[in-house]
Amino acid sequence: MGELEKARSAKLFATPALAHVWADAAELNGLLRDAILAHEQTRPSVELTNVGGWHSEIGRLEFCGAAGERLLHRMLEMTEEATRRLFADSGREMEPMSWTLSAWANVNRAGHSNRMHAHPGATWSGVYYVDAGGEAKGSALYMSDPAPARTGAFFPDLASNVLIRPASGLMVVFPSYLQHGVQPHRGDRPRISIAFNARKNPFP
Repeated sequence: MGELEKARSAKLFATPALAHVWADAAELNGLLRDAILAHEQTRPSVELTNVGGWHSEIGRLEFCGAAGERLLHRMLEMTEEATRRLFADSGREMEPMSWTLSAWANVNRAGHSNRMHAHPGATWSGVYYVDAGGEAKGSALYMSDPAPARTGAFFPDLASNVLIRPASGLMVVFPSYLQHGVQPHRGDRPRISIAFNARKNPFP
């Protein structure tokens, strides 16, 4: 055994994330899909990071009715669990926290995408996939390394974006500072997602 085999290896400043596919998503997604597509027909798109596609107003998914309320509850559950695990990884117990949630729906059709961006003013951000939009490649959520100095000066050939393929019922939560975007959609159905922010009170 060489002396350095006893050396401890660690990855410092890791970026936390949490992903989960909800077991009863099929029933909930049918309700959400119908409500979102109906609302799309009555409201113009909000233009933010979307390149094409439709972006609803930001709020609490009032246009989704009871299905929206159910999803907001799950967003809160995921936010709490991601925070609990973050504190546990640091050897600390999480104290009760208050959160402000905001959410919006997105509908991407062929060729639509979202530019790279972050969500300043929030603690956690996330996305829930109502309909992945088909099996074709593309349409992935992509995230970039939050330490840009590393990508240019520290083994840049190893640096890459993290791609998360959408799946109906999947919810992903990540820090709001993380730069992310959406690849052009190439599926055979509209790609329907609901994005959200969770802001810790008091902030930050």
